[in-house]
Amino acid sequence: MNGDGDAAPAGGERLPETHGSLARGVTAPVPGTVFALALTGGMRLGPGANRQVIFGRNRPAVHVCLGEDDPLVSRHQGTLTHRAGQWWVGNHGRLPLRLAGGRLLFTDEEPLPLATGYTPLFVRGSRHREHLLEIFVTGPDGETPVPMPSDVTRPPRTWVLTDEERLALVVLGRRYLLHDLRPQPLTWQDTAAHLSRIQPGVPWGPKRVEHLVSGVRNRLSRSGVPFLTREEVGEPVGNTLNDHLLRELLLSTTLVPPDLALLDAGPLPDRSG
Repeated sequence: MNGDGDAAPAGGERLPETHGSLARGVTAPVPGTVFALALTGGMRLGPGANRQVIFGRNRPAVHVCLGEDDPLVSRHQGTLTHRAGQWWVGNHGRLPLRLAGGRLLFTDEEPLPLATGYTPLFVRGSRHREHLLEIFVTGPDGETPVPMPSDVTRPPRTWVLTDEERLALVVLGRRYLLHDLRPQPLTWQDTAAHLSRIQPGVPWGPKRVEHLVSGVRNRLSRSGVPFLTREEVGEPVGNTLNDHLLRELLLSTTLVPPDLALLDAGPLPDRSG
């Protein structure tokens, strides 16, 4: 390592620990400038072939100190490197780096390119701690978000479900709505059995539940929601398709915890007329 603690790399500028979150946006005179910020402060560095920002636990030997008091974080956990006209993040530590979308980057894997804008990066530490390194790469216009305190809040895109679809999905995904730490969908058999207890006069069966849920999954897939088909996720599929479906329904607020009241609801209303 060639970092030197409080000193910045050539052409770089230190950011104080009081610097606000990079999620609010940054500005720089040169497009492609990278900002990296942890609780202890950070670094700003313009683009240039093989320029680097080193981060990790060993404050005297890195440019950005991350997890200084946590021995699970490596002394040299990772490096931001500029090459081929963009910034890349590489992992040099024992623990994987976790990026947006749950993407894990392990030691000695090929570095990942950083997109323009904001990227949060996490390292899991001891005692359930999560160490955050905020990264921001400026674009041509700086891409600073504009405050909109008086603008009307835009609602998320929710998906239309029939009453039967909603009830079946609430049962299928009840562990998600109950905030289990590692939820999994119920099986078709268990879902049908639970639905039959709720509505004993309705012919619920595993095939009917599968048909209803598959219809919703296919509908959302045609509308652009990713990872809802076998072709996208690959084999073995297991619970993956239903897991992705339920997470989309929760993130879009199509399903919400109060929907669990349907489990005590009785027969569905007759809307045939």
